Amino acid sequence: MKSSVKNSAKKEANKESKASGKESKISVEPGVVMPLGAVNYLFIALGALVIVLSYAGMYIEKSVDGFFALYISPFTLIGAYLWVLYSIFYRPKSNKKSGTPS
Repeated sequence: MKSSVKNSAKKEANKESKASGKESKISVEPGVVMPLGAVNYLFIALGALVIVLSYAGMYIEKSVDGFFALYISPFTLIGAYLWVLYSIFYRPKSNKKSGTPS
């Protein structure tokens, strides 16, 4: 029942957009907010890049007992995975003034 109401609302929105001459390729329901911001995605991309570089360094070294595989890569991998977790939960501080005016 709920999905039929949503589908009818989407159809009406599509009819209105076609009538106005504007047809969007991506339909976003009004009131929908993206869960992560642009900063979050940038942080995630940086963490993923460090993860890829750490694994690539171990692959290039081709030694299980090598210096990079034993001493560098474990710390960079743990740090990068923690960075990705941090970037998922990160929320920028709002610029709202709180409290009494001064």
